[in-house]
Amino acid sequence: MVYYYISAKREFSFSLVCIVNVFSIFRKGKVQNYMKKAIPVIIAILLIIVIGAVTLVGMLVEKYSYSRERVDLAEYYGLTAEQEGSWVAVYLQDERLEQPAPLKDGKCYFPMDMVHQYFNDTFYADRTEGMLLYALPLEVVRVKLGSTVEERESGSEDMGYVIAYEEGGQVYIAADYIQRYSNMTLQYAQCHVQIYTEWGTATEAVVTKDTAARVKGGIKSEILWDVPAGSRVKVLEQMETWSKVRTEDGYIGYVENKLLTNLSEVRETPVTDYVEPEYSSLRLPGKVSMGWHSIGGVGGNDTLESMVAGTRGMNVIAPTWFSLSDNEGNFQSFASSSYVERAHGLGLQVWGVLDDFNYNNVNQAGINDYQILSSTAIRGRLIDNIVQEALSLDLDGINIDFEKVTKECSDHYAQFIRELSIACRKGGLILSFDNYVPYSFNDHYRRDVQGKVADYVIIMGYDEHWHGSGEPGSVASIGYVSDGIDRTLEQVPREKVINALPFYTILWTIDGATVTDEYLLLSNTKDYLQRIGVEAVWDEETSQLYAEWQSGTKTHKLWAETEESIQVKLNVMQNKDIGGVAVWQISYGTPEAWELINTYVNTR
Repeated sequence: MVYYYISAKREFSFSLVCIVNVFSIFRKGKVQNYMKKAIPVIIAILLIIVIGAVTLVGMLVEKYSYSRERVDLAEYYGLTAEQEGSWVAVYLQDERLEQPAPLKDGKCYFPMDMVHQYFNDTFYADRTEGMLLYALPLEVVRVKLGSTVEERESGSEDMGYVIAYEEGGQVYIAADYIQRYSNMTLQYAQCHVQIYTEWGTATEAVVTKDTAARVKGGIKSEILWDVPAGSRVKVLEQMETWSKVRTEDGYIGYVENKLLTNLSEVRETPVTDYVEPEYSSLRLPGKVSMGWHSIGGVGGNDTLESMVAGTRGMNVIAPTWFSLSDNEGNFQSFASSSYVERAHGLGLQVWGVLDDFNYNNVNQAGINDYQILSSTAIRGRLIDNIVQEALSLDLDGINIDFEKVTKECSDHYAQFIRELSIACRKGGLILSFDNYVPYSFNDHYRRDVQGKVADYVIIMGYDEHWHGSGEPGSVASIGYVSDGIDRTLEQVPREKVINALPFYTILWTIDGATVTDEYLLLSNTKDYLQRIGVEAVWDEETSQLYAEWQSGTKTHKLWAETEESIQVKLNVMQNKDIGGVAVWQISYGTPEAWELINTYVNTR
């Protein structure tokens, strides 16, 4: 086009020169002599002018006219020929996701991993039992895969479309059903669906005349969708002469700035009926001060009074009564109703502990958390069993101490947390969960879910270095404890957070390449150092007493937990204003340490 444009200009210029020469001839009085020769030249020049003008006008029209070519929507939205009509592209917050969604009977469906990543991670699928579950504060909604019916305790409701189905080893959920339980807007359009889950301020404008939203900013760009005069558009990006906009019917393209008027900042309002469920929580009137009581057997119940005698400020006792005993939802129990009655008489609440590691089953088979929690039937049996046991014993709460949960079990553990919280909420039981100090490698314990549905979330603020780790170091340095609380507070309300302190430490012995360790209790650590004639010094980095000495070829190292280190930790906890303290375990403490606990609990 550029070539022809330049050629036309040249032809027009040449013609003008010729005309000037002709008039020059006339002025010199040579008209008669050259008339016969000039007329053909003039005609030729006029023809050249006409041709050049027509060419130039055509080129100008071509250059400045608007393209009427329309884009192939399926191709534009990245759908293959096989997907056209049966799949849709997915736009989230005005950005297209890489993964399209299948379309069935006018409804689009999202695979479970996509649902969890972008919309709502509370949906839970049990492919073995063919169920889709959704946990609410007081009940679990159930849907059979392939069914149109939602089942609740209060009755069932037919949605009029297949709610969820399984295909290729993946469970798909209808977007419309996801919207029922999620704060999101859903807008269907040709070949795509537009979804919003977040809202803020946006720039809007009114279109002054009928136009088209184009694929790119330019009049030669293909038409994406027609935009009528008077319609409102959301301005996503403003450029010099064009703006990227989203139309009212959900198409994102480019419109000329000159056609946009009344630009204004507006507060986006979601058009949705969704109401966030409210989770009620049980709370002690002040700070929690909990002590674990290691029972070890039925006979351990007889030690209650002697264990409690040396404590100060404790308002909750957590006996280690229940341990998973098989993979069918059963557990062994050392529980005693007499223990509960006596503890209540001492002014203590009783939170029975259920763990996944102190088992002693008949067949000596390994306990598999995944096998238990991934089955809706077995998981439900475990929940029913532990809640009924707690209610029959008149317990005040249940403390879950599962320390063998794997990453592959994460979704199932989260569902266990939700379903157990429902049963406890209905039964008036306080529910708490024990957790390792948070790191990325243990995120699968789902502290975010615990923080939402449980009453208390306990950090086991120790095991920075642990028995058998083979690496000498502090059990609970102040940095480790403080950072652990901070990371927990990112996911859990501070009033629900309880930090557990160790009433013990570890003595490390290094002999060449061999590292061994043994426990020392808070109650005897100082006496031990005095007995062997070793003086410990305060270590600012850990906020603990540190001692190191030799015995033959062996090097001994000790980062001692003492009343001084306990005080530093309590100060940090007080400053962070968390829900309370726990200790492992009550028999390891000293009167001085318990007095510190008492002061902490009663300080407002």
